[in-house]
Amino acid sequence: MKCPHCDTGIHEALTPYKVIDSPAPLSLTKQPLAPPVAWYLHHQRCPECHRSIILLQMDTSGMWSGWPDLKFMAYPRSRSRPIPKEVLDPYRQDFSEACTVLADSAKASAALSRRCLQALLRDKVGTTKKDLYDQIEEVIAAAKLPSHILEGLHDVRKIGNIAAHSMKSTTTGAIVEVEPGEAEWNLDILESLFDFCFVQPALAAKRKADLEKKLKDIAKKSTP
Repeated sequence: MKCPHCDTGIHEALTPYKVIDSPAPLSLTKQPLAPPVAWYLHHQRCPECHRSIILLQMDTSGMWSGWPDLKFMAYPRSRSRPIPKEVLDPYRQDFSEACTVLADSAKASAALSRRCLQALLRDKVGTTKKDLYDQIEEVIAAAKLPSHILEGLHDVRKIGNIAAHSMKSTTTGAIVEVEPGEAEWNLDILESLFDFCFVQPALAAKRKADLEKKLKDIAKKSTP
């Protein structure tokens, strides 16, 4: 498994603890007498980042047939996506919030990521169009981004069916229905754009500064 905090591959060693044993709500069971319900808390500490991973599960073995199997991650609520330190606000904040709410609302996450994507294409990629769909069209036509990012943007447009949902294009922060996998894919392409727009330029600037310093040091040593 991967740690949902630091995304490091770790050995799954969740330890179960019985935390609740009580009758199920009658309104849920629709039966005159509710059998006991057992909740289990599964805990593990990541050996890399040392943060807790907590999963909750309801034991349905003693329940009537048809009772849903409830099992979900309690902490963290969604998988962490580390944000490079070079990424600044407002892109950093929008991306972080989109990741945080993903487990509870894919629609809210997608709205935040669409807004972040539109701002990023405008501010860092130089699009002149107003709507997100047109921005993506413009960027793909210009072909100034790496091919894998262009393909990812094409998929954002296709998976989200943006052409058929004007709110996703004209009012990117609107809470609207999302397609399966749309919210996650938006976050994936934002990560690629963060690397291209922020991380790689910062690395290039550092390499240039290191080279200039090295050349200056050589010049000083060679000066009598």
